Amino acid sequence: MLENSYVMVAIILIINIVYVSFFTIRMILTLKGQRYLAAFLSMIEVVIYVMGLGLVLNNLNEIQNLIAYAVGYGIGVIVGMKIEEKLALGYITVNVITAEYDKNLPKLLRENGYGVTDWEAHGLEGNRMALQILTPRKFELKLYDTIKNIDPKAFIIAYEPKTIHGGFWVKSVKRGKLFK
Repeated sequence: MLENSYVMVAIILIINIVYVSFFTIRMILTLKGQRYLAAFLSMIEVVIYVMGLGLVLNNLNEIQNLIAYAVGYGIGVIVGMKIEEKLALGYITVNVITAEYDKNLPKLLRENGYGVTDWEAHGLEGNRMALQILTPRKFELKLYDTIKNIDPKAFIIAYEPKTIHGGFWVKSVKRGKLFK
C-alpha cells in the first residue's frame, strides 16, 4: 500500500495534520495548567510524530513526501487553532470604557451571568463608565455583542488572566451555576 506515491503523500499529510493539531492543543493545555492531560496527549503526539517523520526519512529521495510533511504541518497549525477556539478553555477579562454612563449595563451583564465590577472614570472628553468583566472564554463573543449593542463606540480591551482567586463569581462558576 505504501508503494503508491499518492497514498504515501496522503498518509504523510494526514499524519502531520493530526500531529501538529495535537501539538497545538498540548501546548495550550500546558499553558492553562492542565499538566496531566497535556502529558497524556504528548504520549499520543510523539507516536504520531515518529510515524510521520519515519515515513519521510525512509523515503527522502521522494520530494513530494517532504512537501506533504511541510504542508501537513502548516494545515495542522490551523486545525489545532480552530480546535482550541472551539474548546475555548479558561477565562477572559474584558475591560470596557463606555461614554454611555448607564447604571443598567452592569446589572444587565450580571443578570446574564458575567462577573462585573464597575466604577466611574474620567476621560479626556468627560465622565465615563469603566467595567471589568470576567467570563469563560466560550462566552467571549456573546459578551462583545452585548456590549456593542448597547454602545457601538465602547472601548474594549481583553486579556486572559493567569490566576483567579476568591470572589463569589469564581465559586459560582466552579459549581456550574452560571450561563444556564
